[in-house]
Amino acid sequence: MLLVTSRESRRWVIPKGNLTSGLSPHDGAALEAREEAGVTGRVCPTALGSYTYRKRRGSGASLMVSVNVFPLAVTEELAAWKEQGERGRRWFTLAEAADAVDEPDLRDLIRSFSTSEFNAAVRRFSLPLPGPTTAKVSSMFAWFQRLLPKTGNFFESFEAHAATIIAAANAMARLFEDGKAADEHIREVLERENDADNITRDVLHTVRQTFLTPFDRGAITGLIGAMDNAIDEMQATVNAIRLYEFTGFEPEMKDMAGIVVDAARLTAEAMPLLRDVGRNGARLHELTERLVRMEGHADEIHAKGLKNTFKKYGGTDTLRFVVEREIYKHLERIADAFEDVANEIDGIVIEHA
Repeated sequence: MLLVTSRESRRWVIPKGNLTSGLSPHDGAALEAREEAGVTGRVCPTALGSYTYRKRRGSGASLMVSVNVFPLAVTEELAAWKEQGERGRRWFTLAEAADAVDEPDLRDLIRSFSTSEFNAAVRRFSLPLPGPTTAKVSSMFAWFQRLLPKTGNFFESFEAHAATIIAAANAMARLFEDGKAADEHIREVLERENDADNITRDVLHTVRQTFLTPFDRGAITGLIGAMDNAIDEMQATVNAIRLYEFTGFEPEMKDMAGIVVDAARLTAEAMPLLRDVGRNGARLHELTERLVRMEGHADEIHAKGLKNTFKKYGGTDTLRFVVEREIYKHLERIADAFEDVANEIDGIVIEHA
């Protein structure tokens, strides 16, 4: 199997790109192989499968992208090609190629690929075929599934959920900072919230099936529920911004978004410490105290911002005032949710430290 290096990180990937206008997906894939890897050959119009990964946009957003993978039997390696100076190319055995790529779903696709399967697909090449199918080897969030506990170990789930909270908070902060690429930042928050829902669902399912849990079952469900409420409120915030097509964020809104980012960071710092509450109880209490103080500060900023908005728009632009009040309300609820996270952690510390 031929792999190429990516332009920026220089990691091993397969040739890929956006759909080309006027070309079928498999022909577009063949064009990408020619431009990025300098190879031509016979492409099978039946997709081998698909995988997903996060692609960094120029705006800074990291969005989920789905890639359909088509097998191409190489008949010629070109001496010169379009992206020759930007990428390397190298032939691997299937096992080596699977180990070389980073994406778990792509790794599974490569390992499932065999000469017999490809030949069978090629034999169907001349028959009328429906459009390419997306036969996923695993779900969109397979990497999260790999983190989730199988025998009652919930710590990886807490840490994975905290990682989604940080990513969503950062995306929301980019939205509030300059409003550029708003649709991409909003989409990332929504995707991250969906990731978090999957983790939460599995935690609630696992806690019912596990005989021995590290903490009281109520503490586990309370903590994951409070964390999920935080990212749910981020989702509600960006949905309101999208609904009202709101731009021109006030300084107080940006300040509250900054508090959300730092609260997410503190939450992520706290999660690994729960693995040994007895040893880390003091540090956990420091983190929760800071989260509570930050929530109080967010309340002060919320009151100040709402007062300024009322003075500015209350008598002249009622609609603007109502919209800004709603955005402030959602931001305050995010901070409240992080205070709930702090309270849940404190409860665990009191019980086990």
